[in-house]
Amino acid sequence: MTSSPTKSVLVTGGAGYIGSHACKALAQAGYQPVACDNLVYGHPWAVKWGPLEQGDIADRAWLDALIARYRPVAVMHFAAYAYVGESVQDPGKYYRNNVAGTLTLLEALRDHQVRHCIFSSTCATYGVPAVMPIDEATPQAPINPYGASKWMIERILADFEVAHGLRSLSLRYFNAAGADPDGEIGEEHAPETHLIPLAIQAAQRGEPALAIFGTDYDTPDGTAVRDYIHVTDLAVAHVKALEDLLAGGASGALNLGTGQGYSVREVVEAVEVVSGRPVPVREAARRVGDPPVLVADPRRAMQRLDWQPRYSSLSRIVETAWGWHAGR
Repeated sequence: MTSSPTKSVLVTGGAGYIGSHACKALAQAGYQPVACDNLVYGHPWAVKWGPLEQGDIADRAWLDALIARYRPVAVMHFAAYAYVGESVQDPGKYYRNNVAGTLTLLEALRDHQVRHCIFSSTCATYGVPAVMPIDEATPQAPINPYGASKWMIERILADFEVAHGLRSLSLRYFNAAGADPDGEIGEEHAPETHLIPLAIQAAQRGEPALAIFGTDYDTPDGTAVRDYIHVTDLAVAHVKALEDLLAGGASGALNLGTGQGYSVREVVEAVEVVSGRPVPVREAARRVGDPPVLVADPRRAMQRLDWQPRYSSLSRIVETAWGWHAGR
């Protein structure tokens, strides 16, 4: 289905990395994305496909005015703090912003009769799973406050459906990566913690060397293996999830990944091939809580949403990321 252009969707965190790509996908599908962002981590330059409304989801009066003005058919909720290490050091910051902020948002949706929510969840809700690949029936046992905050929100959403009829799809993604294939937006974090942009920066500058945390895992080359999903594929999946809900689909949770894992060394090699430059590396000890392997079983999302990743080969992810960073 293609919506009328008059249908607005609030996109919290819409000036952020994944949120801004979702705004582009929404606009391409005929919706009006309204990027709602406090700009603590978001970037005004990333908002290109609809209005930017600056404010905080913890501000109920601001939310009430925003929802009354745009009368959205749904919300895509990306706004969150997302640094795992920081969440361990300052859990209160994460529970206050991610959980309490979301509660304020959901109560505003309830009171304005907005009945559909697409929630940006994470594979971090699974903790350190015993079995790979990870499907949606895998027990959720987060090992850090960031993952716990997302797990709590999934529970709150389920309770709000029972009490208030708010239907939702929680999309648990694996490692978002890459940049808009058209080069219009991309990944820029401060501080940067993601492997691919860090490897690209090391290749561009020759320093600092990229830290490889753990070289003695029980994996083919000893380094940790992750499932990388292109950010544009994630964005398209969000639009398909929205249209599924609007068409009467049931609430639930879906994994978004490719089912294919790549090691840290394979990522480094891909950056070297794409860039034609060496990536200086240094080997470091494992980080506490890093599982050896995290790979999704994405079949449920593929079937329900009629969705297939188009850009998520490792080479394509790195090509789009390199193009974005080279242009910066």
